[in-house]
Amino acid sequence: MVRFILTRLASAVPTLILVSVAVFVMMRFIPGDPAALMLGDLAKPGQVEAMRRQMGLDQPLVMQYLIWIGNVLTGDFGQSIANGQKVLPLILDRFAVSSVIVLLAVLVASVIAVPAGMLAAWKQDSLSDISVVATSTILLSIPSFWLGLMLMMIFGLYLGWLPIVGYVPFSRDFGHAALYVILPVVTLVLVESGPIARMARASTIEVSRLEYITHARAKGLSEGAVIWRHAFKNAFAPTLTLIGFVLGSLLSGIAVIETVFTIPGLGRLLVDAIYARDYPIVQGTMLFVAFIYVVVNLIVDLVYPLLDPRVTA
Repeated sequence: MVRFILTRLASAVPTLILVSVAVFVMMRFIPGDPAALMLGDLAKPGQVEAMRRQMGLDQPLVMQYLIWIGNVLTGDFGQSIANGQKVLPLILDRFAVSSVIVLLAVLVASVIAVPAGMLAAWKQDSLSDISVVATSTILLSIPSFWLGLMLMMIFGLYLGWLPIVGYVPFSRDFGHAALYVILPVVTLVLVESGPIARMARASTIEVSRLEYITHARAKGLSEGAVIWRHAFKNAFAPTLTLIGFVLGSLLSGIAVIETVFTIPGLGRLLVDAIYARDYPIVQGTMLFVAFIYVVVNLIVDLVYPLLDPRVTA
């Protein structure tokens, strides 16, 4: 087990290095001079050159990367061109907003979709199975932005039950904040429940055909005991991988949902920075997004052996 953990931790390091190189190179292909953008249109050529030297942009690309990654390792992601704020605190502040919505959505979607998928598999070809498969297929086919707009129109405009745009921090007013996140969370729950339910169903069908399940039934165990005591852990392991993928992708930036509901999250920060050509924020956010994605998948890899001991073999 210790060797498995160390191997996974070691494999994450080169991944993060490659990601940082890719982010750095992609940013250098974006047209425009960050120094000129920071100083504005009225800046003189001498001022631009001085700013370029200050930012290290006059150095070779390799040296620029080493300077940048060295600063990143010390927690210095630079300053925003648009407002002069430190990039890392700004990213962490926006990430806190996104993480609340994403964690709630993934948790609720998993609690609903995993039992539904397992039930459908255990009653394969029944009405329950057909209903779960049909619902999952429909949810997979619906774009998240369209679903968000429909929920906003029905529950916000027509019925007036919930606020439709904006965000209130939980630290300021918990009850009011909860009302603002209901629609975004429900949208993500519906969108992500489809793939999770389908994966849970497919994994359970595969596990239910194994010999140890037949043996458990032959011992006279009830179907409930067979499902939860013998089938659940092995059937849930592949589903956990998908949940980790969903969690990582959503934590990386739910830009569409945040734009629809005007939530000041990490995805919205990245979109606004791209429009404003705020290179330090774009570069810092992309690196942070990749880091979160790698960390989430690393956590899933470390949890996997607890569900399937064969992984450590």
